[in-house]
Amino acid sequence: MKVKSGDMVFPGDFLAVSEEVLPSEGTYDEDGKIKSLVVGEVSRDDRNKSIKVISKLNTPPTLKRGSRVIGEVIDVRGQRALVRIHSIKGNRRALATYFVGGVHVSQARKGYLSKLTDAFRIGDIVEARVTKIMGLDGIDLQTSGRDLGVIKAMCTRCRHFMEVNGRDEVRCPNCENREKRKLSVNYEG
Repeated sequence: MKVKSGDMVFPGDFLAVSEEVLPSEGTYDEDGKIKSLVVGEVSRDDRNKSIKVISKLNTPPTLKRGSRVIGEVIDVRGQRALVRIHSIKGNRRALATYFVGGVHVSQARKGYLSKLTDAFRIGDIVEARVTKIMGLDGIDLQTSGRDLGVIKAMCTRCRHFMEVNGRDEVRCPNCENREKRKLSVNYEG
């Protein structure tokens, strides 16, 4: 069944294959199949080869490429830091579902970074930009801008929030521990 403009769809409904059109607002690509992310009306643009779903309901916000998100670092391993996305910056409404994104070591900061733990630690609150969405669990994030990165850091020793101690360095006021982070200029500490 081929969907056309004006059709009503629900989250997870198949819309097209990625060889036909590119996913846009309200859609995601899962293994070459473009699916709906929200309840809404299909809008196909055959001229520009894209498809989107326009929500007609007062639904929660959806992630899209370029969105700025706030999240918590839940794991840092090798080349990737996993971030549980809590909200879209500037939007008070909660997201429709649980999202986890990843920051690759090459997207953490401008220039070379030898260890990802010099940028993030578990429990840190970060602001990031969505660069790619491939399904509900394939979200790529970037923190290389000056206003992106850690906005609240937790001490790895005593779990207190830390204060800025210099460029990309934080200090714990409780135990005097010093650690490196990829700090945002909007750091709250």
